[in-house]
Amino acid sequence: MTIESNSADAALDQFLLDHALIHDGERATWAPLAGGVSSDIWRVDIGARSLCIKRALAQLKVAADWKAPLSRNAYEWGWMQFAAQHCPDNVPRPIAHDAQAGLFAMAFLDEPSHPVWKQQLLDGEVVAATAAAVGQVLGRLHAASAGVPQLAAGFETIDNFYALRLEPYLVATANRHPALAPALLELVARTAGTQHALVHGDVSPKNILVGPRGPVLLDAECAWYGDPAFDIAFCLNHLLLKGLVRPDARGPLSAAFDAFVQAYFEQVGWEPKDALQARAARLLPALMLARIDGKSPVEYVTREDQRAVVRSVAAALLCDPVARLAQVDRAWRDALE
Repeated sequence: MTIESNSADAALDQFLLDHALIHDGERATWAPLAGGVSSDIWRVDIGARSLCIKRALAQLKVAADWKAPLSRNAYEWGWMQFAAQHCPDNVPRPIAHDAQAGLFAMAFLDEPSHPVWKQQLLDGEVVAATAAAVGQVLGRLHAASAGVPQLAAGFETIDNFYALRLEPYLVATANRHPALAPALLELVARTAGTQHALVHGDVSPKNILVGPRGPVLLDAECAWYGDPAFDIAFCLNHLLLKGLVRPDARGPLSAAFDAFVQAYFEQVGWEPKDALQARAARLLPALMLARIDGKSPVEYVTREDQRAVVRSVAAALLCDPVARLAQVDRAWRDALE
């Protein structure tokens, strides 16, 4: 078969051929996409069609030494198939997967119709209804997966989750803060030992598109059958930290925080809501500190006085934990004021 391509990597073109995504005489035009630190992502145009192709990296694109198993590409594919079954409007349509090559193809969603939630928040465009929709979708996915033995068996990926989340976030932060290490390492053990639902693992606004049919979740490389409290805290963390750089939006960010929590917990029926919320409230300050002193600090917190506020609030809550997410938000708002 003869095709034209501007790719310098023959494996990418072979993937298109092997899965009949390109036909004889067609041209593939590859363009790298900006994204996270853990994968290479391309837009490939084939005639009037556009696809998104993703391949996991062994060494993540961060300053720290951070390696992760390439098998996570297959688990992300599995999470996408699960999500497409239960919330088809809230995940890109999965198209083809090659486990050996560590590649998969999904529908390409353009930015004009699917803006990135992170950019909206940083621009001060904070809409509580968007946060509520994210909370609702996440709750629906957790509910659909809770207590499903096949999913629990298919996503026994604690090694991946430890390498991508627990070690670079909580363990690395414990190494930076010896006085807080017992609390942080207890959270590592508790989180690793809790298996209730299929966890996305990277529910960050940078991985959420605001689509015409609701939020679209991306980048489930950390998928693991574990503690849904991690997804809750991971997302809410960003609504708090954005208040450092958008002081004018602190009120709307707090309203968005509340809207997410209310919409999410309306879906919870697989375990006592108070128990789940308490675990999330314990994890949230740990993740706040991790985005300052872990292996993947947020790029928009640039001033030392801002970092000091995060450290102060997080340390206090780690030493004297609260049981409600609203209490974390209140402590954060008090510190900012």
